[in-house]
Amino acid sequence: MYLILCYINNTIRRSVLKIIHTADIHLGSKIGGFPKEISEERREEVRNSFKRMVVFAEQNDVSAIIISGDLFDSDRPFRKDKDFFYSVVKSHPSITFFYLRGNHDEAGEELNFDNLKLFGSEWNSYTLNGVTITGVELSSENSTSYYSTLNLDKSNLNIVMLHGAVADGEGAGIINLSRLKDKNIDYLALGHYHTFTENKIDGRGIAVYSGCLEGRGFDETGDKGFVLLTVESDKISHEFIPFSERKIVWDKVSVTGLSDAYSIYSRAKEIRKFSLSDIYRVELIGELDAGLDGVSADVKKYLSDDVKFIDVKDSTKKKIDVKKYENDTSIIGEFVREVYKSIDYSEEDKARIIAYGLKALSNVEVE
Repeated sequence: MYLILCYINNTIRRSVLKIIHTADIHLGSKIGGFPKEISEERREEVRNSFKRMVVFAEQNDVSAIIISGDLFDSDRPFRKDKDFFYSVVKSHPSITFFYLRGNHDEAGEELNFDNLKLFGSEWNSYTLNGVTITGVELSSENSTSYYSTLNLDKSNLNIVMLHGAVADGEGAGIINLSRLKDKNIDYLALGHYHTFTENKIDGRGIAVYSGCLEGRGFDETGDKGFVLLTVESDKISHEFIPFSERKIVWDKVSVTGLSDAYSIYSRAKEIRKFSLSDIYRVELIGELDAGLDGVSADVKKYLSDDVKFIDVKDSTKKKIDVKKYENDTSIIGEFVREVYKSIDYSEEDKARIIAYGLKALSNVEVE
């Protein structure tokens, strides 16, 4: 009988098990920084990407989805978002959902779905096809004690779920990786940071932030998606899967040496192959002639047909060609010469004053 049990256990352990690690979905997020129609569309796309991920799991024989916190954007989520999540869980009984609540999530609600596993303020463990999944929801009360109370079997494959910031020291929401060394962790599934990152814990384990599924603003640029874990031959391997419906991109474009908006547009096109499905910010840097009016607005117009949404940010330093105004007898020439010879302003301030003055004297609205 003992040999039979060992054979069964080894067979289970050798079979391939797939698990998705995700976090920071932020269902119900308001999503600011865009026009209202774009914000509303992005809000729906966040919800849709979660649904698409679950369909991906079903179609690719994924047994479990572990959600390492901030499923919702608020500790009082909209009924619509809660019902959406619970309906998705109930509609996919073949997938087990391990949901560890984060600092944005609702606390205290216990649901009795067979395929939804929750965690609490003390370590809780589940077993899935020979893999142990353990998690604790961090708080000010357990912020220093949760390290010492973590006890994992060395002979198991151990996935640990936490939501917080990897940092030195201690405190609420802090995860100090040095204090998790030699704890028999194979894969630490983290949530809180919205970009995929990974760090070694020790010779055995790795700590991974899955990042969010969809970028919600220009502070969440680049590839977004989830991590696909494959458990095979007594080891856990992982791969980041880009999965967002749209990508948010922030490019810096040097305008030094350029003298008109179309040239700047052309340089931006050289740097980036724009996609109609994505959202972009182009930040203009370098030196730009102070007399070049409305360049940001013009560049935005030129790029608008190439993208879903574009924002152009002018971070240029204004350059003044004083020689151009040496013999100018108009009020503009007199204004430029008077500002330039002043000893009360720095060169940067002079350029800024002249830029505003040129706009005002040309009846251009000054920002």
